[in-house]
Amino acid sequence: MSKLKLTGKQIRSIGYPEGPVVSVAMHTMCTKYKHHTEAEAIEILKQILNAPENYLEDEILKPIAEKLMPEPEAEGISISLNATGIQFNVFGQEHIEEGAMHQMYQAAKLPISVAGALMPDAHSGYGLPIGGVLATENAVIPYGVGVDIGCRMCLSIYDIDPKELTQKESYFTRELLEATLFGSGAQFDRSANHEVMENELFYELPLLKNLHARAWKQLGTSGSGNHFAEFGVVEVSEKDNVLGVEPGIYTGLLTHSGSRALGANIANYYTRIAISKRRLPQDAKNLAWLSLEEEAGIEYWNAMNLAGEYASACHHVIHDKIAKQLGRKPVKRVENHHNFAWKEKWEGKEVIVHRKGATPAGKDVLGIIPGSMTAPGFIVKGKGETASVNSASHGAGRKMSRTRAMDSVTDKQFKEEVEKHGVKLLGGGKDESPFAYKDIEVVMQSQKALVDVVGKFTPKIVKMDGAKHKSWRKGSAKDIQDE
Repeated sequence: MSKLKLTGKQIRSIGYPEGPVVSVAMHTMCTKYKHHTEAEAIEILKQILNAPENYLEDEILKPIAEKLMPEPEAEGISISLNATGIQFNVFGQEHIEEGAMHQMYQAAKLPISVAGALMPDAHSGYGLPIGGVLATENAVIPYGVGVDIGCRMCLSIYDIDPKELTQKESYFTRELLEATLFGSGAQFDRSANHEVMENELFYELPLLKNLHARAWKQLGTSGSGNHFAEFGVVEVSEKDNVLGVEPGIYTGLLTHSGSRALGANIANYYTRIAISKRRLPQDAKNLAWLSLEEEAGIEYWNAMNLAGEYASACHHVIHDKIAKQLGRKPVKRVENHHNFAWKEKWEGKEVIVHRKGATPAGKDVLGIIPGSMTAPGFIVKGKGETASVNSASHGAGRKMSRTRAMDSVTDKQFKEEVEKHGVKLLGGGKDESPFAYKDIEVVMQSQKALVDVVGKFTPKIVKMDGAKHKSWRKGSAKDIQDE
């Protein structure tokens, strides 16, 4: 197969401005997407140009997106980091990359920082590391929350014999394929109804007003990357009064996705304002904050909470569709946000706790910590451990970047690994392969002091973004959907 060749003229012809972004785009596409066709590469570049904020956490495409983002005006005050930061606890440090540690040390030196912790699934992010927990005083950091505001896990447990997942595999596969759409640009032709779309903020804030129509079309859709919808086996080995599910084997529907374009636009809009107001050292600038006493801070707080409600509604739309098709009500639904900020008490005073890729784990708080497309996930109950600021990991955590996973895992290895675990994979690709993730059992061992395991989920039919460049499968157009 011939290698991809693009020219600056081609890239400028689709709307890219004169400047460094053209050479960055050309280099990125010709080295990282060298086996794509010219048309496929141009289409990817068009998608980035149309919504660069959606690619700011994409490990490969982020350099292009960053060059397309407008630079905020630096009219704000210059702020120095503290010489020494607050103390914070690290769980599973031997498995955490140096980049994530450095980002957490930077966050600990912010003058607003009060408490922090780093979870065992941590890896580098944008601003606060993914797996980072930071409590601040009367201030919120948009990139401490993250771009995918309110990204969420939701599990519906059904009193259905999981043997049916094998016996009626085509039926359950069809339900997953019809219940949601995947990809950053995915939209429904007919919008679902949900009260969240009537929230008055959509009519009061100009930013949200402009996003309302798109958000409605994306209601009930799912993201790309590590987002998924899957059926699997739920095991509850003993009765737990908080979970309230009798011991037994059940069928579960587990989904992972966030607030779609709505959350990304909120995050980037208010980050630009925060950076313009508070000029931090260059390598810490994405930790710029907004006070909850200033107008922009209040607006962001309200918009963030709306994005969280919207993310929850997306999951409920999916789960309610499938419940209707199954003709069953779940015996239990367990769900939790990550990529969010909460007002909580810390040593007697109110603080803002940012959990970017971290699960709330206050005393008796239920949550789900997934593994990978083949590894089990766990239903957990928080212990309320102050050493972790009442938090736990949000998953297994990456041990390979997407680029490394695509380059080092062969199609044969990937296919054999999925088949070995008896998983039917719909879409998905090598960048999300099991090899790209840490061992979930090791991660759970590293946080035994933070959560109790009250149930287990083992994936069996997994739907993820089906972009062709990510898939080893040869299937129908319905099975593999492009963004």
